[in-house]
Amino acid sequence: MTASSGEDFEHICMFSLDFQENCNHSVGIFVGLNHDHVHWRQKSRELWLKEGDRNTGYFHRMANAHRRNNSLDRIMINGEWLTEDQEVREGIVTAFQNFLSEESGWRADIEGLHLNQLTPREAEDLEKSFTEEEIHGALMEMRGDKAPGPDGFTMAFWQECWPFVKEEVMELFKEFFEYGSFSKCLNNTFLVLIPKKGDQNAFVRGRQILDASLVANEVIDYWHKRKEKGLICKLDIEKAYDSLNWEFLMKVLRKMGFGSRWMDWMWWCISTAKFSILINGVPAGFFPNSKGLRQGDPLSPYLFILGMEVLSTLFRRAGEGGFLSGCRLRGRGGVVMNVSHLLFADDTIIFCKAEREQVSNLSWILAWFEAASGLRINLAKSALIPVGQVDELEEMAAELGCRLGALPTVYLGLPLGAHHKTSSSWDGVEERMRRRLAQWKRQYISKEGRITLIKSTLASIPIYFLSLIRIPKSVVCSPKEEGGLGIRKIDVLNKALLGKWVWRYAYEKENLWKRVIGVKYGQEGCGWRTKDVCGPYGVGLWKEIMKEADWCWESIVFKVGKGTRILFWMDKWCGNEALSQIFPQLFTLAGNRNAKVSEVWDSSLGQGGWNLRLARDFNDWELEQIGNMLNLLKDFRTSTEEDAVRWKRESNGVFGAKGAYKILVGSSACVFPNRRIWMDKVPTKVSFFAWEASWGKILTLDKLQRRGWQLPNRCFLCGCEEESVNHIMLHCTVVKTLWEIALAIFGVQWVFPESVIEVLLSWRGSFVGKKKKDTWNSIPLCIFWTVWKERNRVYIGEDTYSLLGFLEWLAAT
Repeated sequence: MTASSGEDFEHICMFSLDFQENCNHSVGIFVGLNHDHVHWRQKSRELWLKEGDRNTGYFHRMANAHRRNNSLDRIMINGEWLTEDQEVREGIVTAFQNFLSEESGWRADIEGLHLNQLTPREAEDLEKSFTEEEIHGALMEMRGDKAPGPDGFTMAFWQECWPFVKEEVMELFKEFFEYGSFSKCLNNTFLVLIPKKGDQNAFVRGRQILDASLVANEVIDYWHKRKEKGLICKLDIEKAYDSLNWEFLMKVLRKMGFGSRWMDWMWWCISTAKFSILINGVPAGFFPNSKGLRQGDPLSPYLFILGMEVLSTLFRRAGEGGFLSGCRLRGRGGVVMNVSHLLFADDTIIFCKAEREQVSNLSWILAWFEAASGLRINLAKSALIPVGQVDELEEMAAELGCRLGALPTVYLGLPLGAHHKTSSSWDGVEERMRRRLAQWKRQYISKEGRITLIKSTLASIPIYFLSLIRIPKSVVCSPKEEGGLGIRKIDVLNKALLGKWVWRYAYEKENLWKRVIGVKYGQEGCGWRTKDVCGPYGVGLWKEIMKEADWCWESIVFKVGKGTRILFWMDKWCGNEALSQIFPQLFTLAGNRNAKVSEVWDSSLGQGGWNLRLARDFNDWELEQIGNMLNLLKDFRTSTEEDAVRWKRESNGVFGAKGAYKILVGSSACVFPNRRIWMDKVPTKVSFFAWEASWGKILTLDKLQRRGWQLPNRCFLCGCEEESVNHIMLHCTVVKTLWEIALAIFGVQWVFPESVIEVLLSWRGSFVGKKKKDTWNSIPLCIFWTVWKERNRVYIGEDTYSLLGFLEWLAAT
């Protein structure tokens, strides 16, 4: 041992005493660097990267790019270009003041309409006092790095500081509840000028954006296969949120049965807002509005949907009166239903016969709705789309005042009227991925950042399509449990997402999409599933979805309620198998093999009991099977609840795409220490390096020699052995000393395995206690990372090796 090493060892005995102090100091430095990193990540708006990825250089670049893109040098207002900075600011403020001011004039009355109403109990519940639990729950559901007000305080601040600020917040809500008002300064808002961009969100619980697209395609498919003619009117509402009349909205709320106190709250929230406009990052103007709802306000979508209920009611009344026909679906068994329109936020499509009179009626309805609500249909962006060969199409488009469209087109971001095997439907997805890849600058993004980009962005871009449309027909794509990076296989993910529709059909109640599918294709199995889809492929989507029914139903079991929709022998309701499979001999004796559970349950037997209703008396040798069945059934009985389904692979009994994906991928015999590598407390880059080391993929000298590099192979740390992954990480004499010191701090002695992956598989920490468990679990990863960094530092000649410096670096890591 050299003199220098001897001096180092004199200090090592003090290392364990200074360990906590060094760690605390390093944590302080880390927190400061992390604050800077988070600041630039938020300014970059690159939400797909995690803060632990340390891509601050990339964030700088993206933040500067956003600043350049958002810079406003000139603007055209009312056909005139404004170029001077003061002119631009004044022109924009004046334009917005005029636009957000309501013009006085006549408004159509909606008193004659009958809208859906709340029950008195529902209205009373809305006016209950605010509880701390519901306020805190709503706060924690908000995105942490968003700032809802001009003060710049993000939601993460309020979430983290809730114990300190909750009394003031609760006092604010108490005042609002009692007096119906709060300080008006809390309602001040910044308006930001951004290009118009399509964005869809589901606002009604239990409904999804995909439902409307499924129904629309099935309606078109029905018309095609019956060779019927029809029209689809695809409407665009001009500046929807900004144009809604407040008096109209209050009338709607009153007619729907909302209480006066709740309406007063809503009026205060929408009428006390004041706006400043951010122009090149500087606020300009400060003015109120007298119409419209604020973009970005969580309350706005719900109020807007209530306003659109009037348009939906108008369409329904027109259908009942024969003024708009809709699409009349006639299904198997003579069941009939009518689909006249689909509303999703401000995206609207109407179905009607290819008749000029119907188009004229539609034009009058839209004009009346505009006169009542202030919401104007942008006819320049709306389209009249024919299904089949329609006569006088141009005249009907002129009658409505909109342009002509054609199928296939796009509705809610998904193909409408396109054949299910048309590969061109995926062109938009491919283009979005190309654009994202074009922005990917490898020199700015670390390896772990690239993985995050693939998993959170590139792999998620097609998920919206994969959830409804079947896609035309590596180690990295293996699960983390099998040593992969967890990047999902797109074809398997597609099957899992399509399978969700099979589950939803059984699980959900009477949604529109379910009624349309049930009428069109017919039902079987007491209404839990549809019949097999016959006939050729068209633009309908359900036939492809039904290909996933078999594997889905393998994981679905029934929960008995009344028992009127569950087959006693054929359905899985008292275990993972049907009774016909568990007791096949008794099944042959059943008097009615399709009997429902409610028919076998006999409530006249005292507190109720099971009457198997066999076709004959059973024999002595069948007595044991009867006893086994009754023993199995003793924990089950009918109730007053409705029958339901459960997804047996999830603890909450509800289908999850992640769990379904795992079912389809299947398990592997491969054993990999994924839980020892991918830990929340460890930076992703350190975990990624440990993953590479586990597979022996780091570029040690032996690996470089195999790639054809002509260089000597000697370990840079000990200088005695050839360098390999397992040597540099475990068996180098210098590194062994480091391992022994780290283990000695915890009072542990250990015989080292041969390889990195064996170390991670055998690393256990049950004896260290809960407080030290996270530190103990992270030791191997930190040592791997520290050793590799020190090895590289010595390799480039930055410094000579120092054991004490090595230990200090480990403590910091």
